[in-house]
Amino acid sequence: MSYLTPAEFVTKMIDAGESKLLMSTRDTLIRAYMAGAILALAAAFAVTITVNTGNPLVGALLFPVGFVMLYLLGFDLLTGVFTLAPLAVIDKRPGATWRAVLRNWWLVFWGNFAGALTVALFMAIIVTYGFSEAPNAVGQKLGVIGESRTLGYAEHGGAGMLTLFIRGVMCNWMVSTGVVAAMMSTSVPGKVIAMWMPILVFFYMGFEHSIVNMFLFPSGLMLGGHFTLADYLLWNEIPTVIGNLVGGLTFVGATLYATHHKTAPKRSPLGAPAGTPWLRRVFEAPHRTHSE
Repeated sequence: MSYLTPAEFVTKMIDAGESKLLMSTRDTLIRAYMAGAILALAAAFAVTITVNTGNPLVGALLFPVGFVMLYLLGFDLLTGVFTLAPLAVIDKRPGATWRAVLRNWWLVFWGNFAGALTVALFMAIIVTYGFSEAPNAVGQKLGVIGESRTLGYAEHGGAGMLTLFIRGVMCNWMVSTGVVAAMMSTSVPGKVIAMWMPILVFFYMGFEHSIVNMFLFPSGLMLGGHFTLADYLLWNEIPTVIGNLVGGLTFVGATLYATHHKTAPKRSPLGAPAGTPWLRRVFEAPHRTHSE
């Protein structure tokens, strides 16, 4: 497994951000749609495993298969472009502007949402035999998830909103680490192993991922969950998107860029001769006495 140094893969991060800003509208939407759909299918897979085994850890262990597939296929999640796209502007790449960043985020958001919504509809049909009977155990679980992660936050008011936001921040700290991890190796096994670890952490810890929620909550509404569209938007999706933006850009993108691409000069070892010109001038200047 060929490992790239941090300085090397951070350059790849900036290159990726630039590429996404210059991508055509058609390709941006197609790649975002497929990313949302595959991640939604992985979420449905994980919920099914959890229901059938009664062990959430098993579902969390296997959920990353969807994330791995979509990134190996070159598709884009909103959580990933939150981290990568701004780096091209910060690095002053040609054609990279904040307007282009916002355009990319807008297109990827709607592409992800459309893909996740498609799978939500498909799963609702599957677990109800085309809406001809009550949801099965998996469908019932999807409805409960939607209720607990909207009304559950709302019951705590401002404290609930803060908790939701922090879960969004921590989610994309891990998810964007997974995005970056794919660039740490030039081999497929290396990429898979590196991506798997942070995605497992985020899913098992119950952090809030805006694209996963684009599947969970619409499917819950279709399956009779006792919450509203307004509950979903106000008490989950919007705060989660903001938290994902903050977590990915600050804890992953900006920090890696600052320390591995714009590395500060090294400090002089203790006891070594002063290394800066002004210090040399001070120490080498002739000493004058007061009588002079």
